[in-house]
Amino acid sequence: MNDTTVTLVGNVATAVEYRDTVAGSVARFRFAVTARRWDRERAAWTDGATSFYTVSAWRALGANLAASVSVGEPLVVHGRLKVREDERDGQRKTFVDIDAVAVGHDLTRGTSAFRRTVRTEPGSGAQAPPGVGEGDLTDREAPPGLVPADGKDPWTAATHRLVTAP
Repeated sequence: MNDTTVTLVGNVATAVEYRDTVAGSVARFRFAVTARRWDRERAAWTDGATSFYTVSAWRALGANLAASVSVGEPLVVHGRLKVREDERDGQRKTFVDIDAVAVGHDLTRGTSAFRRTVRTEPGSGAQAPPGVGEGDLTDREAPPGLVPADGKDPWTAATHRLVTAP
């Protein structure tokens, strides 16, 4: 398949919207990418135009993204570029979407704490760690069926390890 893949560096522009669909769970958000250039005359960085993209992340990537990302955070998004045209109010509009394959915090602009995701499959006999349940969520709302992996740890932006509730 001849997909066009791109890597974008920018900021989360809208809250991540997470929902279940017939095709599986998906997280969507708008992503702002602003070109920055060094202006030799002023000896300073200047901002160029900002481009906005709709990023979609499916299944586990979408669930982890919804649990880990907030508005304004710097990200690196890698995925398939999709350009579509639509007619709205009698005018033809062009939309640029990214079907994400990988998403991560931009570590040139801050730090992040990574926690590997632990998932249990229905019918596998595997159980969530003791003390882990829906009631453990305190600070941030997790996507349905996801809870913090450590019952002692409150759900925070720095806590990314999740398990599926049994």
